[in-house]
Amino acid sequence: MLNVCLIGAGRIGRIHAANLAANPRARLAAVVDVHVPAAEELAAAQGARALAPEQAFDADGLDAVIIASSTDTHHDLVSRAAARGLAILCEKPLDLDLDRASASVEVAARAGVPLFLGFNRRFDPSFRRVHDTVRGGGLGAIEVISITSRDPAPPPADYVGRSGGLFRDMMIHDLDMALWMLGEMPASVYASGACLVDPAIGEAGDIDTATVVLTTASGVQCQVTNSRRCAYGYDQRLEVFCAGGVARAGNETATTVAVGTGEGFVTEPALPFFLERYEQAYRLQLDAFIDAVGGHRDATQTGLATGEEAVQSLRLAAAAQRSLASGAAESP
Repeated sequence: MLNVCLIGAGRIGRIHAANLAANPRARLAAVVDVHVPAAEELAAAQGARALAPEQAFDADGLDAVIIASSTDTHHDLVSRAAARGLAILCEKPLDLDLDRASASVEVAARAGVPLFLGFNRRFDPSFRRVHDTVRGGGLGAIEVISITSRDPAPPPADYVGRSGGLFRDMMIHDLDMALWMLGEMPASVYASGACLVDPAIGEAGDIDTATVVLTTASGVQCQVTNSRRCAYGYDQRLEVFCAGGVARAGNETATTVAVGTGEGFVTEPALPFFLERYEQAYRLQLDAFIDAVGGHRDATQTGLATGEEAVQSLRLAAAAQRSLASGAAESP
């Protein structure tokens, strides 16, 4: 039984709390949030203790911590958890600052505790099948990867201002997916983008539409397309084109029903957002974390993103930001 302290009682924290409560191999021991009433409400609903931030690691018998608080708190919490010898699953991004993210990885390594990142899309069954197929060599050498990620609607402008920007906040998931599929760090990053959806996002200093091309030293290309708006739901697609074929994963719908008339066939829209699209992925990610921490499986075989890999994805995001400004390809 893995005893876990959950830090963050917001939207993502509530997902983790429900999954911990439902998992027979885990126990939600404590919930922490800067807004203590939120922690108390979530803890009461799941039969756990509520703790103030300064008490975050005071609960007895803790084995691990899940960090689902705001990004600017991650480094301090990782450091405190590592000092207590706790295994760590931290939501993305590890930090907005590359040096601070690297320092977090070093702190965990010195303490000898595992540090994993919540890149849950690795645990989507369809994406995982694509990965295992192409990385297993069944389709020959990878030549081109296409990743599409479009949100159903833009976030509030005040969120954009503290998010770190589209590349670090939204595309970071796709950059991790690219690294996972490629199995190597790209040699160059070229980014283009614009503000086409919400002028308030541009006023906040960000973009809402972007395309990034990653190119490896051997010439393999990966194109990532992001938009903060999508009229037909949460658009999440992946294609890996190889020398011997192609592997694709498309959007998911609530049902597979298609209604046909003389005007053609109509299907349901894509699932509305990540809460629905990656519901299963969050559960499978928790299972992998429990396996890795409990020694049931080699951590390298679980598919969990490591702290080192989180730093690599941040390097790609930083290079994309520089490329957007310079108009030229940048080295990550």
